[in-house]
Amino acid sequence: MKLSDLWNGRGEINRRDYLRWCLLLMGVKLVFDYFLAYVVFEQPWSPIYYFYPPTIDQRDPRAETNFLFWMVVLGLPFACSGIMLTLRRLRAAGWSRLLCLLFFVPVLNVLFFILLCVAPERPTSGASTVPPMPGRLRAWMPENPWLSALLSVIITTVLGVGLTFLGEEILQQYALSLFVLSPFALGLVASLVHGARRPRSFGACVSVTLMSVLLIGVALLLVAFEGIICLLMALPLALPLALLGCTVGYLIQRDEGNQPGIPPTVSTMALALPLLMLFDHAGNPTPTLFAVSSTVEIAAPPEVVWRNVIEFRELPPPTERLFHTGIAYPIRAIIHGHGVGAIRYCLFTTGPFVEPIEVWDEPHLLRFGVTVNPAPMDEWSPYTHLRPPHLDGYFVSEHGQFKLTLLPNGHTRLEGTTWYRDHLWPEAYWRPWSDYIIHRIHLRVLNFIKSESEEQAKPGGAPPLS
Repeated sequence: MKLSDLWNGRGEINRRDYLRWCLLLMGVKLVFDYFLAYVVFEQPWSPIYYFYPPTIDQRDPRAETNFLFWMVVLGLPFACSGIMLTLRRLRAAGWSRLLCLLFFVPVLNVLFFILLCVAPERPTSGASTVPPMPGRLRAWMPENPWLSALLSVIITTVLGVGLTFLGEEILQQYALSLFVLSPFALGLVASLVHGARRPRSFGACVSVTLMSVLLIGVALLLVAFEGIICLLMALPLALPLALLGCTVGYLIQRDEGNQPGIPPTVSTMALALPLLMLFDHAGNPTPTLFAVSSTVEIAAPPEVVWRNVIEFRELPPPTERLFHTGIAYPIRAIIHGHGVGAIRYCLFTTGPFVEPIEVWDEPHLLRFGVTVNPAPMDEWSPYTHLRPPHLDGYFVSEHGQFKLTLLPNGHTRLEGTTWYRDHLWPEAYWRPWSDYIIHRIHLRVLNFIKSESEEQAKPGGAPPLS
C-alpha cells in the first residue's frame, strides 16, 4: 500500500490492498461525516443515510440544504480516490473499465465493491492457452449453450424466489435490497453462470436474463408470494436493473481469461445479498410523509357542499379501469357525532378508514386523522385470498382534510388532501404510483360530491343525506 495509490490511476492493485484502502477510506469518511454533522452543523447522521438520504426538514430547509451541500462537496476527495483505486482494480481483474461507472450508482456500488474485493487477479502471462476451469465446476457446468442457459435460468430463479422470501416473508421489509440490489444481482448471476464455461454473446446473456425475470414472476405467483398487479408495478423498476446487471456480467465473462473468477463471484453474490438485506432491515429508515391534493369547482355554495363532505350516500360502480384491477376504492362515508371528536367512516371495498375529526370549521375546513387503514387492494392471483405482507401497514394514510373556498362567482372550490407514508423503497419510484392512485380516489369522491351538491343547489333539488 502506497499513499500514491489514492491519486494514481495507472497500473494495478491486488484485491487485498484494494480492500484495505477501501475500508480505511470508508472509516475515515464515516468519522469525518459524523464530525461534520454533529459538531459543525448540529445535524443527526447515520450510516443508513448513505443508502436512504435524509429528507429536508421543511421547518428549516435552508439549513439542511446547506448541510447536505457541504457533505457532498467535502466528500469529493474520497470519491476521486475511490475512482483511482477502482480503475486499477478493474485492470488487475481483467474487467472492462466501463464498469467504473457503477461507482457512481447508489446502493449498487456497495455490491460492486464486494465483487471487486473477491475477484481474482487475471493471469498476466502472455500465453494464449485458456486457464483450466476448476475441477468441481467442470463436473456440473455444461458446455452446450442450451444446457448452460437452462442451468443459468434455474439457478437465477431459485435465488430470486429465495431472496424474495427472505425480504418479504421473514424480514417483511420492501427495501432497496429487495427492489434494487436483487434485480441487478440476478441479471449479473444469469450472465455469469451462462458464460462460466465459455464466453457468450450479449444477446444470449440478455435472453437468459429475460427468461429468468419471467420465471421468477411466475414462481412468485404460483407460490402465493405476490399477485399479478404488484408484479406488473414492480416490473418497470426490476427489468432495467436486471438488464444492467446482465450487461455487467457480459462485460466480465466476455474474456476467456476471466472464466476462473466467475465461481467465486457468483458465490459472493449468493452470500452478500442476504447480509445486505439484514443490514437494510437493521437500518429501518423512516418513510417520508407525502401529501396529495385534488381540486374541483362546484356550482353550489359551501353550505350545501359541506353537508355532502361530512358524509355521502353510496357511490355508483366505478367506470375507471384502475378500480377494476383490485385497487380499493371508496363506496360511501358516514359520520357518528358532530364537531371535533366525531368519528367519520369512509367505507372502501376492502374495509373502512376510521377518521376522528380534528378540525370542524363549518363550512370551510374538515380535517381528520386516520386511526385504521384497510388493505390498499385485493390482489389478482390464482388463489382466492392472497395476503402478501405489503397489504398490511405498508401504505399508511395518516391525515386528511377537505377545504371549501367560496369563489367570487358563488361557486365553491373543494380541495381534498391526503397525507400518507409508503413503506416501499425506493420512494422516488413508488411515490408516483401512490400519488396517482390517491388522486384518482380523490376525484371519484370529489366528482360525486360535485354532482350531488349541484343537484341539491337547484330549485327544488333533492335533499342532502341526513
